[in-house]
Amino acid sequence: MDLLKIFQYRYLLQRLVLRDIVKKYRRSVLGILWSILKPLLMMGIIAMVFSSFFRFQIDNYPLYLLIGQILFSFFSESTNFSMTSILENSSLIKKVYIPKIMFPLSRVLSGCINLLFSIPALVIICLVTGQPLSIEMVSFILPLILFFFFVLGVGLILGTIVVFFRDIYHLYGILLTILSYMTPIFYPEEIVPMEYKGVLLFNPLYYYLYAFRQSLYNGRVPDLNLLIICTCISIVSMLLGVWLFKKYENQFILYI
Repeated sequence: MDLLKIFQYRYLLQRLVLRDIVKKYRRSVLGILWSILKPLLMMGIIAMVFSSFFRFQIDNYPLYLLIGQILFSFFSESTNFSMTSILENSSLIKKVYIPKIMFPLSRVLSGCINLLFSIPALVIICLVTGQPLSIEMVSFILPLILFFFFVLGVGLILGTIVVFFRDIYHLYGILLTILSYMTPIFYPEEIVPMEYKGVLLFNPLYYYLYAFRQSLYNGRVPDLNLLIICTCISIVSMLLGVWLFKKYENQFILYI
């Protein structure tokens, strides 16, 4: 990634991020408050269904569920928007020179800001459920930084591929649904049969979610080994994403 170009166009990046956030809440009466209310409402519905019918034995299930929801929403929203960022800004790309990487980067940054807007919802659930708050919970910023780069790498890969193969946009929605069930968002990982444990171990989201829950659910700094795994996954994602994007970005103009 050309960090110098990103720095040179930092004001444009700010405008793109602001545009994405304003666009999301435009003509909404409650505006940014939906970042708090939406996860709380979804958590309430899902928690009621799964705690009543499936009776998962999880302490403070609402908090456990909400952490998974917020994390997966960030991944889903950011990668979906990054995937279409080049196509949606095709008219701008054709008119003036702008580092094309700014478009998927701005989408992931706006998604990360929306995630941070959702943090008050976690605080509310902690207070309502009596979950003790501790300074160690702030350590969630460590897996968040690593997760940001993982999501950006995935966004660059998708943003590149969809320019040439538009069917990816439709297939990705199916993949996200599968991935949501492969990730222990609303169920405890202990119920996964031993023969399917490998599904979790090969799911990158599992490690980030585990690290987030160690911080925000268990109230402790994530294990060093877990952070190392997350770091390695983020590096691989970024290297692959940047390499693929830089290799084909000069051909985008022919297909958008």
